[in-house]
Amino acid sequence: MPVTNPWLAGPAPKRRLPRGRLEERILNLLSSQNMCVLATAGPDGPLATPVRYFHLDFALLFTAETSSPKMRNIAADPRVSLGVFAPLVGQASSRGAQLFGRARVLTADDPEFGQHWPAYRWQSDHVERSRDLAEPPTGPLVVVDAERIVYTEHWLRRDGYAPRQFWTRPVGPAPAAAGGAADG
Repeated sequence: MPVTNPWLAGPAPKRRLPRGRLEERILNLLSSQNMCVLATAGPDGPLATPVRYFHLDFALLFTAETSSPKMRNIAADPRVSLGVFAPLVGQASSRGAQLFGRARVLTADDPEFGQHWPAYRWQSDHVERSRDLAEPPTGPLVVVDAERIVYTEHWLRRDGYAPRQFWTRPVGPAPAAAGGAADG
């Protein structure tokens, strides 16, 4: 029987991608998708919520009503996980990332709001809801700076790399263009 992707058979390679190539693949995934699943923990237990996001380097951005269960959970415990994934056609197309970090809720009064808000594309929502484009929303904006990322892409096996790769943010201030340090 012909095998479409023979490189998927057998044990997975263990080799790590060079950091720059891993970051490029993660950013490609974040740029090519717009939905994630946000996982929070609260008094009623875990909560997994589909959320539309935008990204700024390795930070995911989204808005939410302050009274929503996810925002209540974030207020109680800002540690979150976000799952981003591409549509799955078969094992060879399996591609996704788990991002781990702390959610920060920024309002228009916060000094960091202006650094992140331009990456949030609110205009299409306003058009869809027949709202005036001259009156942008004021937030709040939730920012999750990834502290670590587990990236999975089975296509990497084809080139002899492990399908699961690990990225960690460096200790100290992150570079302006793209965060990162050695693989974890």
